[in-house]
Amino acid sequence: MLGWELPPHNSGGLGVACYHLAKALALQGTTIDFVVPYSATHENIDFMTVHNATKLSPLERYGLGAYDSQFLLDRKDGADVAGLKDIRDVQRQYTRFIERHIEKEQPTYDAIHAHDWLTMEAGIRAKQLTDAPLIVHVHSTEFDRSGGGSGNPIAREIEYQGLIVADRIIAVSEVTKQIIISQYGIPADKIEVMHNAIDVTSFDDGYEYDRRTYRYLESLKSEGYTIVSAVTRLTIQKGLTNLIRAMAMATQKYDRIALLLAGDGEQRNELIQLASDLGISDKVFFTGFVRGKQWRDAYSVSDIFVLSSVSEPFGLTALEAAHHDTALILTRQSGVAEVLNNVYKYDFWDVTRLADQLVGIATSYALRDTLKENVRREYAKISWDDVATKLRTLYVAVRERERVLV
Repeated sequence: MLGWELPPHNSGGLGVACYHLAKALALQGTTIDFVVPYSATHENIDFMTVHNATKLSPLERYGLGAYDSQFLLDRKDGADVAGLKDIRDVQRQYTRFIERHIEKEQPTYDAIHAHDWLTMEAGIRAKQLTDAPLIVHVHSTEFDRSGGGSGNPIAREIEYQGLIVADRIIAVSEVTKQIIISQYGIPADKIEVMHNAIDVTSFDDGYEYDRRTYRYLESLKSEGYTIVSAVTRLTIQKGLTNLIRAMAMATQKYDRIALLLAGDGEQRNELIQLASDLGISDKVFFTGFVRGKQWRDAYSVSDIFVLSSVSEPFGLTALEAAHHDTALILTRQSGVAEVLNNVYKYDFWDVTRLADQLVGIATSYALRDTLKENVRREYAKISWDDVATKLRTLYVAVRERERVLV
């Protein structure tokens, strides 16, 4: 299994999905070699073997740019990062590690499972060297990451190569499957939809919400305010300019609403300026990047969670928010909207509809409580164990077909 991150060294949902998927597979008897592009310990992982493809730290890996990384170029402490100046360099080193590993260990793999474009080149090489079938798991396409545009041509070309060479493709939603078909011309029968899930037991760690984390927001709630949140990267993909515009429209109809944006990204300053231009700076709060307790407290302080993405392959944060007792509003362009029904939905561009939904939930405690209770019952039925069962069946089917063809 070829991935780009695992908790606690993850920057987003990809690492979370890989962790829980691999754990569910391992509990069903799958032996996994998991490769990451950095060096770090994963103390909470004892169900598979984690291999480190480079000597980069997780922080250095996270700071890499698509074409260069001044963060690494400026290092003077002699760290062993020679020749690794950008993501492409790390991808090449990652592939060389795979080659050395296969040559040295001579493993017999039933499948090569590569997650997203970052590992597809290494997956193709592993397929060549082992003759094992290649499964490409698409959590996000370049179309998604660029907010519905062409995006980085290098990433797009690598995605295309990986999708063409793959024996089977896993898409995390029907939305993603249709993008793969329309953007890359891949036949529909080559793509299997397997929605992400949530492991509710992973939240049983003694966590208790601390009202002091977001004390000012709690004071607003005591005065009758409704707290709306988005826990996300502040990027064009996430549709946050539309969310802020909807907030401005909503506050004209009902003043006691505030927005918490938990996360960071290149749009941060733009969003701060937009909130100011719309006259709602006092209603929009930015946390910066959060993880751990602050991350969970951001869910817990919220009454309404909005996933406003222009194009969201799945959206694990929606399931996490549901677990923390929030009402959900999702764009129809998100994969998670395919598996949850007790939520409000809207098209990402429909700012007026979103504003109306915010006001509707904020002004009706009965509606808010009903949405919270019903979605909580619904998400609890979604299991990584079911996903792992489907995946093991796919591994066997693809491997047997390969043997027949040989």
